[in-house]
Amino acid sequence: MKRYVIPALCLGLLSATAAKADTATGSQAFGMSAVQAAVGKYGQAIGSNVRSMDPLGNFGGNLGYKNSGSGNVGAFNSGTGNVGAFNGNNNTSTTSGNGNIGAFNGNGNTGEYDGNSNIGAGNGNFNGGSFNGNGNVGAFNGNFNGRGNR
Repeated sequence: MKRYVIPALCLGLLSATAAKADTATGSQAFGMSAVQAAVGKYGQAIGSNVRSMDPLGNFGGNLGYKNSGSGNVGAFNSGTGNVGAFNGNNNTSTTSGNGNIGAFNGNGNTGEYDGNSNIGAGNGNFNGGSFNGNGNVGAFNGNFNGRGNR
């Protein structure tokens, strides 16, 4: 009889866990806002680490090919704390195109605080106002917004 107790307890635990995970939001155990809030900090932390290590001191703390700005890892990045390729280029403000991870994020913004803290590809590009195209995860989000959320 004792050999059935442990499997029965395990089955009960699995059932309770599955019931808790199956809610209206699916099996996600986290909110997207928490992910978006962490993205910029992650990118900036990587950039800060690169600057403090200063592996290429005469290149401004960038690691990769044709990076400008500071603390970028990858290729063809501008701005600060970008990881990947073609991030943070051709922005009119230094507050735009920072802390991105992936490729083709935070480019061509004409406002302030645009195209920051994106993960993926093709996010936060060509925004015209302020506070547009930030905190996206995935691909082709937050592009071509005309004005900010003031």
